[in-house]
Amino acid sequence: MSDSKTLQIKAAVVRSKGAPFVIEPATLRRPENDEVLVKIIATGMCHTDMIIRDQYYPVPLPAVLGHEGAGIVEAVGPQVRDLVIGDHVVLTFGSCGHCVPCAGGHSTYCKDYYNMNFSGADPHGHCAIDDAQGKPLHDHFFSQSSFATYSLSRESNAIKVPKEAPLELLGPLGCGIQTGAGSVINSLKVTPGSSFAAFGSGAVGLSAILAAKVAGATVIIAVDVVPSRLQLALDLGATHAINSKNEDPVAAIQAITGGGVDFALESTGIPTVLRQSVDALGGLGCVGVVGASHLGTLASFDVNDLLIRGKSIRGICEGDSVPQKFIPDLVNLYMQGRFPFDKMVKFYSFEQINEAAADSERGDTLKPILRIA
Repeated sequence: MSDSKTLQIKAAVVRSKGAPFVIEPATLRRPENDEVLVKIIATGMCHTDMIIRDQYYPVPLPAVLGHEGAGIVEAVGPQVRDLVIGDHVVLTFGSCGHCVPCAGGHSTYCKDYYNMNFSGADPHGHCAIDDAQGKPLHDHFFSQSSFATYSLSRESNAIKVPKEAPLELLGPLGCGIQTGAGSVINSLKVTPGSSFAAFGSGAVGLSAILAAKVAGATVIIAVDVVPSRLQLALDLGATHAINSKNEDPVAAIQAITGGGVDFALESTGIPTVLRQSVDALGGLGCVGVVGASHLGTLASFDVNDLLIRGKSIRGICEGDSVPQKFIPDLVNLYMQGRFPFDKMVKFYSFEQINEAAADSERGDTLKPILRIA
């Protein structure tokens, strides 16, 4: 039963490893402290949602996932300072805001990142959602659990966006698009006139290609095994496309660039592809790693190649973004026609959530967005 302290919602629930999403009635408590209640308009579906469903990471089940929510603020807790009812927001990852990385502007490396985004509960171990039988559902996924009609977020990870922007499109800016674009702009700091290769041309890789074009790279290479993705990469600004099923991407990149790329991004999570991305670097080149693998996955590289040629490998989480600035920046670029990430999106109804997941895993859809409201 709902009362003044709770709200009846619908939520997509995963109850066991690899199980389908099931939309169920549930009860969500009202916002407390610095929380905001957001009516979800649409939510992007990300690779991370599927790998949690399949338990690559040990997030407890049953759970309500979803971490690319966009919606409208409907209520605020007593400690909320800036957001008000009616604001349009994009939900992003949670961070504590107090540790040394957070204080230094590196909230993507928050010391409590795993607990705040993957523990299945709030920092005190409490869940905010109960199922129809009154049993807790693990939530607070990326501090939002936005595969639901309503979501609780903290003010710090609910990012206000202009009301004139198309809200149903913006959710993926909270994770996947932010990761690809931020890796190029914030992490690798791709420079005008440089060369860049995206190993993997899914939503993250294509976002990186869009950002490389914005950053002024003049050689932008897409590597993938799906011809339709490679064609879209060319349409979005890649200067070259390599199907690694048909040719050696390292040799092809070295031929295109005359020795190797300045920057690369590996988004597949496949160790052999990571090795290729390192090998494809030129002297003093840097590759960013964003592809998620099973915990404990190992990869290899040639130590002397790294040492003698001054190459760098660095892990990147959420594109080193400061979401309060970077997400509005991406919205502005989109509104100016300079960051057309809408070209990789396909919309689904909330009830089509399993179809969206299957299409994404087959590579038929680059970035599914679930229309929820």
